[in-house]
Amino acid sequence: MANAATVPAEGQILVDIEDMSMLKDIKKAISLIKGVGRVTVPRRSRRYSSYELSLRDLDEGRVYEAKDVDDLFRQCLEEK
Repeated sequence: MANAATVPAEGQILVDIEDMSMLKDIKKAISLIKGVGRVTVPRRSRRYSSYELSLRDLDEGRVYEAKDVDDLFRQCLEEK
């Protein structure tokens, strides 16, 4: 007696692409394969530079002032 394996109705394949300039051609080639429903590329989250993160800190009020280095250390070491 043979066991019948069930085939999932839908599946996914993850492809790592080293040369992103080929993305359009790779998407086109994959979409031509019989049985492929759609080809989607997830968006990358944008990475902010240190400068941009600093500007966001300023805008959101995450800024501390100290009159000198001793005052800065006192504020940093002070228990909250």
